[in-house]
Parts: sequence; structure tokens; C-alpha cells
Amino acid sequence: MKKAKNMKPPGTGKYEQLLAICHKLSPVPTAVAHPCEETALSGAIEAAQAGLIVPILVGPADKIATIARRLKLDLKPFRIVDVPHSHAAAEKAVELVRNGEAEILMKGSLHSDEFLGAILARATGLRTERRLSHVFIMDVPSYHKVFMITDAAINITPGLDEKADILQNAIDLAIVLGVKKPKVAILSAVETVTTKIPSTIDAAALCKMAERGQIRGGLLDGPLAFDNAISKEAAKAKGIISPVAGDADILLVPDLEAGNMLAKQLSFLANADSAGLVLGARVPVVLTSRADSVHARLASAAVAMCLAHARRDRTGKSK
Repeated sequence: MKKAKNMKPPGTGKYEQLLAICHKLSPVPTAVAHPCEETALSGAIEAAQAGLIVPILVGPADKIATIARRLKLDLKPFRIVDVPHSHAAAEKAVELVRNGEAEILMKGSLHSDEFLGAILARATGLRTERRLSHVFIMDVPSYHKVFMITDAAINITPGLDEKADILQNAIDLAIVLGVKKPKVAILSAVETVTTKIPSTIDAAALCKMAERGQIRGGLLDGPLAFDNAISKEAAKAKGIISPVAGDADILLVPDLEAGNMLAKQLSFLANADSAGLVLGARVPVVLTSRADSVHARLASAAVAMCLAHARRDRTGKSK
């Protein structure tokens, strides 16, 4: 399939700059688990038409065909793997990845718990030594660059060890996307370390772990309140001297509730676009939502494609 020329979805332009690296790469085989709802199927086809993925549609073939007819989509160019239901679709999509037939996994219209359960299955899943985590890649009109929020979808109340993995996953992604030394703001409610707020203790420990080489590739600072992380003026007013303050590439949130609310507030109140990926598995995992815009779906697929190509480079594999 030929790559669509001059693919430039609407937005502030920061996504386009970030994803320009993806335009020269070849589309990647992608197992799409249970694309049995209009946005799930059309999103996968749009990503294929943009030259980002080669979708393998895994689900009830009759149901997929019915939706395609309703949307007037041509499925002839695409492989369809017929399975009876969503649970089987999740398992089969993971199997395609394990067999080397796909290099990206994409969620369709099944429930996230069902999808992630197949990925996390100890005997048949896609676990690695790294903990799974989710990252939102945000394009906020009022901020000067794309940044990440993690973890807002998988780890509910991560401890220190889990936060170290979550951070390393995000730092590795940022480096793949061209950020040489990602700046990481470890968020809390205040900027000072206090036993009354455990997230401030974790922030201080994570910074020390980075100094000792336990977290690699990033420049960490924390605890930082959200205003100091994204505003140099706010940091200056509070006397905070930091190369991260006001210029963060990654925001590590204290827990899932804080991260999820922050990401959705930015999306619905600040007109932000957000792409979403699950990191830490054997391959990139695109975890889309029915509320995602076309722009966000394409951005998620593009970032996953970049990661898949980086994995090929590391392992020496090619397709």
C-alpha cells in the first residue's frame, strides 16, 4: 500500500513536527483486535490509508463485513482473521504478534480489561521484564511543545518501583521520537518534600535513582506542582531554579486518577489532542477510545509505527 502524501491532520502543528519522522518509514503489520464498531474499523482503515499500518482485522468476519458495507469501506486489501467473539479476538491478535506476523497491537471495540488481559497472560501474552504502563502524548495549544502524561490508564496506585518502570517506558519513547534528553517533571501537590504527602517522597527518591543510573536517559526534577512543571513564570515566582520547570517533556503523575483527570481536562477544556499508547510489552500497543478524534487515532498509530521501527533497529529484524 502506498503512503498517503502530505498527511497533515488538523491541529496546532506540534504533532505534525513530532511525527514528521514517521513519514519516511514503511507501514507496519498491525493486529487489530475486534474492530466491530464503526470508529474502531474506520480508524484502522484510515491509519492504513495514511500509510502507517498494514491492518490484520481479527474478529467475527461477518460482523466486520457488515460494518464495512455500512461505512462503504473496501476490505479487499486487508487480511481478516475470523474468530467468534471479542475474547477470542484478543487472544488471536496477541498470538499473531507472538508468531511474528504483526509488530503492533491495536485495540478495537472490546473492553480494555479484556484486551489487556490477553496481553498480560503469563503463558501466552506479551509480558517483558518491564511493567506495562500507558502514556498520553498531548498537543495542548497553550504549551510550546508536545508532552507526555503517564500513567493515566493502567497502574492505579503505583509504588516507587512501578513508577521507575513507568518513567523509563516514557523516557525511552520520547528518545525514539527525537527528544535527546527528555525533561521529566514528577508531579505532586507541592514542591517541597514532606512525609505528609507520599508522592513527594517518591519524587525525591526517583531523582536520586536517576543520579545513580537506575533510571536512564532523562533529566528528572521533583516534586513539582503542575503549574511549576509547565510554567517558567510560576516556578520563578516560587523561587524554583530548575531546567525542567516550564519545559517538561514528560509529566509523571502520582496515580491513575490524577493522570486521567488531567489528560481529560486538557482534552475537553483546553482543546488538546491526545494520542495513547501502552508501553512495556513486546510490541507497541495502541489503546484507542471511541471518543478519540481521527487526528488522535492517526497520531497513536504513527507513534506506534516509530516504536516498531526502533524495535526492528534494536533487534536487527526487518520485514
